[in-house]
Amino acid sequence: MTPSRRNIVLIGMPGAGKSTVGALLARALGLGFTDTDALIEEREQRSLQAIVDGAGHQALRAIEADVLSTLACEGHVIATGGSAVYSDRAMAHLRASGVIVELHVALPVILERVTDIDTRGLAREAGQPLEALYHEREALYRRHADLRVDVSGCDPAASVQAVRAALERADNRSDGSGIMPPL
Repeated sequence: MTPSRRNIVLIGMPGAGKSTVGALLARALGLGFTDTDALIEEREQRSLQAIVDGAGHQALRAIEADVLSTLACEGHVIATGGSAVYSDRAMAHLRASGVIVELHVALPVILERVTDIDTRGLAREAGQPLEALYHEREALYRRHADLRVDVSGCDPAASVQAVRAALERADNRSDGSGIMPPL
């Protein structure tokens, strides 16, 4: 990781393991850990689901964009909510101090892992199936990710190793500017 990009920002679908892998990755690298869903709930004094139920999914996305756009930390692994990628402003802010890593998980695995879509606090249209949300977000994850790591068949420990390996390969390709070359 170059000096100008001191954070590792995890993006991906709900169920990809951002929070679990993020905490383990932070520990392995000796970095701090920030879960932005927890920051949102703390700021709003209610759960993500309560925000969606009370104000709608667009309100949750707006709150998330605000929290991410003002986040100020250094030397952290940051686990974002699955809908972080809807805000170009937030993603640009995160990219300014971090490398954006997508934890990619194949749809069948996501469907297996995420069984609580009506109570999980997902920023999705009412009644939108998880499959449709997955397809809607895929292009956004690809657009915003500096690195894409497929962790579909990985347990959390193997996911950490896969991310570490991808970061090492990217560091070896970097020209020292802090900007990752296109993948």
